[in-house]
Amino acid sequence: MDISEIKAKVKAVAYVYTQHAEIERAADDLTFAQIEEALLDGTILEQYPDTGRGESCLIVGFAETQPIHVVCGWRGEKVAIITVYVPSLPGFVDPWTRGE
Repeated sequence: MDISEIKAKVKAVAYVYTQHAEIERAADDLTFAQIEEALLDGTILEQYPDTGRGESCLIVGFAETQPIHVVCGWRGEKVAIITVYVPSLPGFVDPWTRGE
């Protein structure tokens, strides 16, 4: 996946949230505006190959000082926001480094 293409889709509001992303967004008390800001600020941290549902990637970005991870894929011509969360232990030591 290409970050510039993802950012262009976000700017054009050509994206969709999965039900899982909506559940996780609410659980971490993140707003839609924060997710957009993180995506527009973001960089791709990990690329995931097509495992049967299409390729996807993990983006790390910030909404002001709040780090946010967003896993994105494709649903047709739109970016699918698969999940969102605030990175923390044990999964992540910091926004860029996986925990053990």
